[in-house]
Amino acid sequence: MHKQISYRNFKNTFFKSVIIALTALSSIPLVLILFYIFRQGISAINWQFLVNIPKPVGESGGGIYNALIGTLLIILVASVIAIPLGISIAIYLKENARSRVAYYTQICVDVLQGTPSIVLGIVIYLWVVKTTGGFSAFSGSLALSLMMLPSLIRSTEETLKLIPESLKEASLALGVPYYKTILRVILPSGLNGIMNGAILSVARIAGETAPLLFTAFGNPFTNYDLRKPMETLPHIIFNYATSPYQDWHRLAWGASFVLISFILILNILTKLAERRWKVQF
Repeated sequence: MHKQISYRNFKNTFFKSVIIALTALSSIPLVLILFYIFRQGISAINWQFLVNIPKPVGESGGGIYNALIGTLLIILVASVIAIPLGISIAIYLKENARSRVAYYTQICVDVLQGTPSIVLGIVIYLWVVKTTGGFSAFSGSLALSLMMLPSLIRSTEETLKLIPESLKEASLALGVPYYKTILRVILPSGLNGIMNGAILSVARIAGETAPLLFTAFGNPFTNYDLRKPMETLPHIIFNYATSPYQDWHRLAWGASFVLISFILILNILTKLAERRWKVQF
Protein backbone atom coordinates (compact mmCIF):
# COMPACT_ATOMS: atom_id res chain seq x y z
CA MET A 1 0.00 0.00 0.00
CA HIS A 2 2.84 2.35 0.89
CA LYS A 3 4.55 1.58 -2.44
CA GLN A 4 1.36 2.40 -4.36
CA ILE A 5 1.02 5.76 -2.62
CA SER A 6 4.68 6.55 -3.29
CA TYR A 7 4.27 5.58 -6.95
CA ARG A 8 1.20 7.79 -7.31
CA ASN A 9 2.99 10.71 -5.67
CA PHE A 10 5.92 10.19 -8.04
CA LYS A 11 3.61 10.20 -11.08
CA ASN A 12 1.84 13.30 -9.81
CA THR A 13 5.13 15.14 -9.26
CA PHE A 14 6.51 13.96 -12.61
CA PHE A 15 3.52 15.12 -14.65
CA LYS A 16 3.40 18.44 -12.81
CA SER A 17 7.06 18.96 -13.65
CA VAL A 18 6.45 18.10 -17.31
CA ILE A 19 3.53 20.54 -17.52
CA ILE A 20 5.56 23.33 -15.89
CA ALA A 21 8.51 22.64 -18.23
CA LEU A 22 6.30 22.67 -21.33
CA THR A 23 4.60 25.87 -20.17
CA ALA A 24 7.95 27.55 -19.65
CA LEU A 25 9.20 26.27 -23.02
CA SER A 26 6.15 27.61 -24.87
CA SER A 27 6.59 30.98 -23.17
CA ILE A 28 10.20 31.41 -24.30
CA PRO A 29 9.38 32.70 -27.84
CA LEU A 30 6.95 35.27 -26.43
CA VAL A 31 9.45 36.44 -23.82
CA LEU A 32 12.21 36.73 -26.44
CA ILE A 33 9.97 38.74 -28.79
CA LEU A 34 8.87 41.09 -26.01
CA PHE A 35 12.46 41.50 -24.82
CA TYR A 36 13.71 42.29 -28.32
CA ILE A 37 10.93 44.84 -28.93
CA PHE A 38 11.62 46.39 -25.53
CA ARG A 39 15.36 46.62 -26.18
CA GLN A 40 14.96 48.10 -29.65
CA GLY A 41 12.04 50.40 -28.87
CA ILE A 42 12.82 51.82 -25.44
CA SER A 43 15.69 53.92 -26.81
CA ALA A 44 13.26 55.82 -29.07
CA ILE A 45 10.78 56.62 -26.30
CA ASN A 46 10.87 60.15 -24.95
CA TRP A 47 8.48 63.06 -24.55
CA GLN A 48 9.27 64.51 -27.98
CA PHE A 49 8.61 61.12 -29.57
CA LEU A 50 5.09 61.08 -28.13
CA VAL A 51 4.05 64.69 -28.82
CA ASN A 52 5.56 65.34 -32.27
CA ILE A 53 4.50 64.22 -35.72
CA PRO A 54 6.95 62.54 -38.14
CA LYS A 55 9.50 64.78 -39.80
CA PRO A 56 10.39 64.76 -43.51
CA VAL A 57 13.14 62.52 -44.87
CA GLY A 58 16.57 63.85 -43.97
CA GLU A 59 15.52 65.52 -40.73
CA SER A 60 16.28 63.71 -37.50
CA GLY A 61 13.78 63.34 -34.70
CA GLY A 62 10.05 63.33 -35.11
CA GLY A 63 7.43 61.25 -33.36
CA ILE A 64 4.20 59.31 -33.61
CA TYR A 65 1.65 61.69 -32.09
CA ASN A 66 -0.57 61.59 -35.19
CA ALA A 67 -0.53 57.77 -35.25
CA LEU A 68 -1.14 57.52 -31.51
CA ILE A 69 -4.18 59.79 -31.64
CA GLY A 70 -5.46 58.09 -34.80
CA THR A 71 -5.18 54.61 -33.27
CA LEU A 72 -7.05 55.62 -30.12
CA LEU A 73 -9.84 57.36 -32.05
CA ILE A 74 -10.32 54.55 -34.58
CA ILE A 75 -10.35 51.84 -31.89
CA LEU A 76 -12.72 53.90 -29.74
CA VAL A 77 -15.21 54.36 -32.58
CA ALA A 78 -14.91 50.68 -33.57
CA SER A 79 -15.62 49.66 -29.97
CA VAL A 80 -18.64 51.97 -29.76
CA ILE A 81 -20.01 50.29 -32.89
CA ALA A 82 -19.11 46.66 -32.15
CA ILE A 83 -19.56 46.19 -28.39
CA PRO A 84 -23.29 47.09 -28.07
CA LEU A 85 -24.09 45.26 -31.31
CA GLY A 86 -22.06 42.19 -30.36
CA ILE A 87 -23.61 41.94 -26.89
CA SER A 88 -27.12 42.35 -28.36
CA ILE A 89 -26.51 39.56 -30.89
CA ALA A 90 -25.09 37.30 -28.18
CA ILE A 91 -28.16 37.88 -25.99
CA TYR A 92 -30.44 36.99 -28.89
CA LEU A 93 -28.46 33.82 -29.70
CA LYS A 94 -28.58 32.70 -26.09
CA GLU A 95 -32.25 33.48 -25.52
CA ASN A 96 -33.43 32.08 -28.89
CA ALA A 97 -30.92 29.30 -29.43
CA ARG A 98 -33.40 27.01 -31.23
CA SER A 99 -34.78 29.53 -33.68
CA ARG A 100 -33.90 29.41 -37.37
CA VAL A 101 -32.66 33.01 -37.33
CA ALA A 102 -30.22 32.16 -34.53
CA TYR A 103 -28.96 29.14 -36.49
CA TYR A 104 -28.15 31.18 -39.59
CA THR A 105 -26.72 33.99 -37.46
CA GLN A 106 -24.27 31.55 -35.87
CA ILE A 107 -23.20 30.40 -39.33
CA CYS A 108 -22.62 34.01 -40.36
CA VAL A 109 -20.56 34.63 -37.23
CA ASP A 110 -18.40 31.57 -37.96
CA VAL A 111 -17.85 32.69 -41.55
CA LEU A 112 -17.01 36.23 -40.44
CA GLN A 113 -14.53 34.91 -37.90
CA GLY A 114 -12.66 33.01 -40.61
CA THR A 115 -12.67 35.87 -43.12
CA PRO A 116 -9.19 37.37 -43.67
CA SER A 117 -8.82 40.93 -42.47
CA ILE A 118 -7.71 42.16 -45.88
CA VAL A 119 -10.97 40.90 -47.39
CA LEU A 120 -12.96 42.90 -44.84
CA GLY A 121 -10.87 45.91 -45.77
CA ILE A 122 -11.68 45.47 -49.45
CA VAL A 123 -15.39 45.06 -48.69
CA ILE A 124 -15.50 48.28 -46.64
CA TYR A 125 -13.48 50.00 -49.38
CA LEU A 126 -16.14 49.07 -51.95
CA TRP A 127 -19.09 49.81 -49.67
CA VAL A 128 -17.93 52.97 -47.91
CA VAL A 129 -14.76 54.47 -49.38
CA LYS A 130 -15.87 54.35 -53.01
CA THR A 131 -19.39 55.41 -52.08
CA THR A 132 -18.25 58.46 -50.12
CA GLY A 133 -15.47 59.26 -52.58
CA GLY A 134 -12.51 59.22 -50.19
CA PHE A 135 -10.61 57.43 -47.44
CA SER A 136 -11.71 58.12 -43.88
CA ALA A 137 -11.05 57.11 -40.30
CA PHE A 138 -14.70 56.10 -39.91
CA SER A 139 -14.40 53.51 -42.67
CA GLY A 140 -11.37 52.11 -40.84
CA SER A 141 -13.37 51.90 -37.61
CA LEU A 142 -16.17 50.15 -39.49
CA ALA A 143 -13.76 47.53 -40.86
CA LEU A 144 -12.25 46.93 -37.43
CA SER A 145 -15.68 46.69 -35.81
CA LEU A 146 -16.54 43.82 -38.18
CA MET A 147 -13.38 42.07 -37.02
CA MET A 148 -14.34 42.57 -33.38
CA LEU A 149 -17.81 41.07 -33.66
CA PRO A 150 -17.11 37.30 -33.92
CA SER A 151 -14.88 36.95 -30.85
CA LEU A 152 -17.07 39.35 -28.88
CA ILE A 153 -20.28 37.50 -29.76
CA ARG A 154 -18.84 34.07 -28.99
CA SER A 155 -17.29 35.03 -25.66
CA THR A 156 -20.43 36.88 -24.53
CA GLU A 157 -22.70 34.03 -25.59
CA GLU A 158 -20.60 31.44 -23.73
CA THR A 159 -20.54 33.67 -20.66
CA LEU A 160 -24.32 34.04 -20.68
CA LYS A 161 -24.71 30.26 -20.95
CA LEU A 162 -22.79 29.86 -17.68
CA ILE A 163 -25.26 32.03 -15.76
CA PRO A 164 -27.81 29.82 -13.94
CA GLU A 165 -31.23 29.90 -15.55
CA SER A 166 -32.75 30.08 -12.07
CA LEU A 167 -31.35 33.59 -11.71
CA LYS A 168 -33.45 34.84 -14.60
CA GLU A 169 -36.49 32.84 -13.48
CA ALA A 170 -36.29 34.32 -9.97
CA SER A 171 -36.16 37.85 -11.37
CA LEU A 172 -39.13 37.23 -13.65
CA ALA A 173 -41.06 35.57 -10.82
CA LEU A 174 -40.65 38.73 -8.75
CA GLY A 175 -42.37 40.71 -11.49
CA VAL A 176 -39.28 42.32 -13.02
CA PRO A 177 -39.83 43.01 -16.74
CA TYR A 178 -37.86 40.89 -19.19
CA TYR A 179 -35.70 43.73 -20.51
CA LYS A 180 -34.80 44.86 -16.97
CA THR A 181 -33.93 41.27 -16.06
CA ILE A 182 -31.49 41.14 -18.96
CA LEU A 183 -30.00 44.58 -18.33
CA ARG A 184 -29.87 44.59 -14.53
CA VAL A 185 -29.50 40.91 -13.61
CA ILE A 186 -28.06 38.83 -16.45
CA LEU A 187 -25.56 41.26 -17.96
CA PRO A 188 -24.05 42.40 -14.62
CA SER A 189 -23.69 38.76 -13.62
CA GLY A 190 -21.72 38.05 -16.77
CA LEU A 191 -19.71 41.27 -16.75
CA ASN A 192 -16.48 39.36 -16.15
CA GLY A 193 -16.69 37.31 -19.35
CA ILE A 194 -18.15 40.17 -21.39
CA MET A 195 -15.25 42.45 -20.47
CA ASN A 196 -12.78 39.70 -21.33
CA GLY A 197 -14.38 39.31 -24.74
CA ALA A 198 -14.32 43.05 -25.35
CA ILE A 199 -10.65 43.32 -24.41
CA LEU A 200 -9.72 40.31 -26.54
CA SER A 201 -11.52 41.80 -29.52
CA VAL A 202 -9.78 45.16 -29.02
CA ALA A 203 -6.42 43.41 -28.71
CA ARG A 204 -7.12 41.60 -31.96
CA ILE A 205 -7.76 44.75 -33.96
CA ALA A 206 -5.10 46.93 -32.30
CA GLY A 207 -2.35 45.58 -34.53
CA GLU A 208 -4.28 45.17 -37.77
CA THR A 209 -2.80 46.89 -40.81
CA ALA A 210 -4.42 45.38 -43.91
CA PRO A 211 -7.97 46.77 -43.41
CA LEU A 212 -6.59 50.24 -42.69
CA LEU A 213 -4.64 50.33 -45.95
CA PHE A 214 -7.98 50.31 -47.80
CA THR A 215 -9.90 52.56 -45.43
CA ALA A 216 -8.10 54.99 -43.07
CA PHE A 217 -5.12 54.98 -45.48
CA GLY A 218 -2.81 57.12 -43.32
CA ASN A 219 -1.98 60.77 -42.82
CA PRO A 220 1.40 62.45 -42.15
CA PHE A 221 -0.36 65.14 -40.12
CA THR A 222 -2.52 65.09 -37.00
CA ASN A 223 -6.20 64.74 -37.81
CA TYR A 224 -9.22 64.54 -35.51
CA ASP A 225 -11.88 64.44 -38.25
CA LEU A 226 -13.29 60.93 -38.74
CA ARG A 227 -14.34 61.88 -42.28
CA LYS A 228 -10.72 62.24 -43.42
CA PRO A 229 -7.72 59.87 -43.64
CA MET A 230 -6.01 59.19 -40.34
CA GLU A 231 -2.68 57.67 -39.34
CA THR A 232 -2.45 54.60 -37.08
CA LEU A 233 0.35 52.82 -35.24
CA PRO A 234 0.22 49.59 -37.31
CA HIS A 235 0.29 51.58 -40.55
CA ILE A 236 3.21 53.78 -39.47
CA ILE A 237 5.12 50.70 -38.30
CA PHE A 238 4.55 49.06 -41.69
CA ASN A 239 5.71 52.13 -43.61
CA TYR A 240 8.73 52.90 -41.47
CA ALA A 241 9.93 49.31 -41.04
CA THR A 242 10.01 48.78 -44.83
CA SER A 243 11.75 52.09 -45.52
CA PRO A 244 15.50 52.35 -46.30
CA TYR A 245 16.08 55.04 -43.65
CA GLN A 246 17.70 54.10 -40.35
CA ASP A 247 16.00 56.92 -38.44
CA TRP A 248 12.60 55.68 -39.59
CA HIS A 249 13.50 52.17 -38.41
CA ARG A 250 14.07 53.64 -34.95
CA LEU A 251 10.61 55.24 -35.06
CA ALA A 252 9.09 51.92 -36.15
CA TRP A 253 10.62 50.12 -33.14
CA GLY A 254 9.40 52.87 -30.84
CA ALA A 255 5.88 52.65 -32.27
CA SER A 256 5.98 48.85 -31.86
CA PHE A 257 6.93 49.27 -28.22
CA VAL A 258 4.06 51.72 -27.65
CA LEU A 259 1.56 49.40 -29.35
CA ILE A 260 2.63 46.35 -27.33
CA SER A 261 2.53 48.40 -24.12
CA PHE A 262 -0.98 49.60 -24.96
CA ILE A 263 -2.23 46.04 -25.37
CA LEU A 264 -0.47 44.94 -22.16
CA ILE A 265 -2.04 47.78 -20.16
CA LEU A 266 -5.49 46.85 -21.48
CA ASN A 267 -5.05 43.26 -20.30
CA ILE A 268 -3.83 44.36 -16.87
CA LEU A 269 -6.83 46.67 -16.46
CA THR A 270 -9.11 43.81 -17.46
CA LYS A 271 -7.67 41.54 -14.77
CA LEU A 272 -8.13 44.26 -12.18
CA ALA A 273 -11.72 44.83 -13.29
CA GLU A 274 -12.40 41.09 -13.09
CA ARG A 275 -11.51 41.06 -9.41
CA ARG A 276 -13.69 44.11 -8.79
CA TRP A 277 -16.85 42.88 -10.52
CA LYS A 278 -16.53 39.11 -10.44
CA VAL A 279 -19.80 37.43 -9.43
CA GLN A 280 -19.88 34.09 -7.66
CA PHE A 281 -22.71 31.67 -8.39
